[in-house]
Amino acid sequence: MTSWLLLAEAGATAGSPEGGLFDLDATLPLMALQVVLLTFILNSLFFRPVGKAVEDREGYITTSRTQAKEQLAQAERLEADLREQLRGARLEAQKVIQDAEQDSDRLYREAMAVAQADAIASRENARSKIDAQRAEALGALKADADRLADLIVARLLPAS
Repeated sequence: MTSWLLLAEAGATAGSPEGGLFDLDATLPLMALQVVLLTFILNSLFFRPVGKAVEDREGYITTSRTQAKEQLAQAERLEADLREQLRGARLEAQKVIQDAEQDSDRLYREAMAVAQADAIASRENARSKIDAQRAEALGALKADADRLADLIVARLLPAS
């Protein structure tokens, strides 16, 4: 590092006999003018268009974020509505199932009652037919027994 300083000092003493590090002549305002001119040119050619593109992009991003938030809010509202509809549909389905179970239970009981009534009626009908047949059979048996008794008496009495 000291070698650079020595070289800079040697160059300064060799180029200017007055011995200063900077010479204050007309080059300093010329360099300042060049810096201002270069800054103006760079600003008008590069920085403004880039800045405008950055601002446009930032506006687009802000608009997109706002729209995305609105769409997200709308999607959440739709989701809540659909969940409410689903809850209502489930309750309605449960009610329909419960009504169907009650109807099927009622129909089962009615069918059982009809079947029992038919069974009782058939049993009573069969019992009355059996009683009628028994009475008929007893009547026929009594008639046969009376006829046999008369026949036995008739055969036994003329023999005595």
